[in-house]
Amino acid sequence: MRVVEVIRFGGPEVLVPGSAPDPVAGPGQVVVDVAVASLTFVETQIRRGVDEWHERPRLPYVPGGLVAGQVGAVGDGVDREWLGRRVLAELGDTGGFAEKALAEADELFPVPDGLGLPEAAALFSDGSTAQGLVEGAAIGPGDQVLVEAAAGGVGSLLVQLAREAGARVVGAARGDRKLGVLRELGADAVVDYSAPNWAEQVLEATGGKGPDVVFDGVGGQIGRAAFGVTARGGRFSVHGASSGSATEISAEEARQRGVEVLGIEQLFDFGPHQRRWAEQMMAKAAAGTLRPLIGQTFPLERAAEAHAAVENRTAVGKTLILT
Repeated sequence: MRVVEVIRFGGPEVLVPGSAPDPVAGPGQVVVDVAVASLTFVETQIRRGVDEWHERPRLPYVPGGLVAGQVGAVGDGVDREWLGRRVLAELGDTGGFAEKALAEADELFPVPDGLGLPEAAALFSDGSTAQGLVEGAAIGPGDQVLVEAAAGGVGSLLVQLAREAGARVVGAARGDRKLGVLRELGADAVVDYSAPNWAEQVLEATGGKGPDVVFDGVGGQIGRAAFGVTARGGRFSVHGASSGSATEISAEEARQRGVEVLGIEQLFDFGPHQRRWAEQMMAKAAAGTLRPLIGQTFPLERAAEAHAAVENRTAVGKTLILT
């Protein structure tokens, strides 16, 4: 079967097309005929060897931790009812950039009728994360919400969920293309955080008060600036570090500002709820009340280009690999 391997740690060029034997399902396992492989920013950092949260894979390795497709074979002890079913499969951190993937039957997630495999792949991780963040921040009608990296996979869903909750949304992103996407998603105001006065623009967009809720997916100087304009009594929710470092706010600083900080460690508690949140998000998508933003897709042999697009911030929404 065709695969793409990481042959050494480094830039996107270390992703090289190759071949590997077809996997064979052992006890409790299935083989998924992969149609779609998901891609996250974190996976680009694992490839570079700089991610702090995951153990380095042993080289060479096939990247990709989440795939969507049909079950093509089952091992001993697995219900044959799975054969031919459309599923999502969590693989861990590796194995997805391939025509076939070996998965534990316990890690399968049935894709609901009425939802395409690309949409399901775009929603499973990003959708459950967005739903969890919104629940944690307790958004209510009339809240003013700032979403950083709002044209990304998680951010675009946060914009829609906040609007659904009755909030007024300020979407922050970089560049005219992404700001246009945010307007299409329903953001009430947009700001470009490459502008030196972007934080002042956020204050202006919120009537001088500042946002009641901030979803910080960027960190670094962007995250610090966003915390600086968060309204007293507001919530500052950290979920990403695409700048290279997550925003850290001391308890004393939060107390002085009167802001509740939900640090990036909140993500560690999301695991037990992921499937429930994913089901909720996929039901909304199947009903047409929410849509995942799939900005670009790449064939398997162009996986290096996909990684580059995510890493250099030219990607909009979710990036997927199609086999």
